[in-house]
Amino acid sequence: MKNSRENLTKRIAMSIFGVVICAISVGIFKIAALGVDPFQSFMAGLDALIPISFGTLYVITNAVLLLFALIFDRHYIGIATFINLFLLGYITQFTYEFLQKIIVDPSMIVRVIWFVVGVVIICFGSAFYMTADLGVSTYDAIALIICNTWKKGKFQYIRIITDLVCVILGVTLFLISGGKVSAIPTIAGIGTIITAFFMGPLIEFFNVHVARPVLNKGK
Repeated sequence: MKNSRENLTKRIAMSIFGVVICAISVGIFKIAALGVDPFQSFMAGLDALIPISFGTLYVITNAVLLLFALIFDRHYIGIATFINLFLLGYITQFTYEFLQKIIVDPSMIVRVIWFVVGVVIICFGSAFYMTADLGVSTYDAIALIICNTWKKGKFQYIRIITDLVCVILGVTLFLISGGKVSAIPTIAGIGTIITAFFMGPLIEFFNVHVARPVLNKGK
């Protein structure tokens, strides 16, 4: 029983650590302005349109998605889901505002460097969050429900569709808010493509060499 409690405590700590690291990386992506992951593209468009803080907007948006998951299949909702819901948006907002003060008008080289740092960090954090296995984010739950609960297709294809919908909605909302066409690559650019297709191997590397050994240490 004691080992079970210790294991749960370690998993919760890993979930919190993973979410915090991922949130910091999203703030870095926003500073790099070379594109963010598909869901954050949607959030960027929503943020440009709705005049409330990003942290609060993130909580509200994910609460709506949480309701969807609770109605159709709550199996994917766990402690980590709520950690993500309440922490990620505010930490991202704090990170972005802090970096804006120390990185003023960065050159393309500086933006690329920060983007690379962001990719490594988000993969590192994702490895801890995923290895803890205490629930997925509300956005991740959507594709899983469509695939496994509704039996509407294979996960990889459903995820591509949901990602495309997020990017299209994000860009549309950004333009409706008055954003310039030339600024679209800052929310849906080369970085979006890289995060969508090339993060998997790096996450798995950190899973195998860092996150899983941490979880299994002491067993």
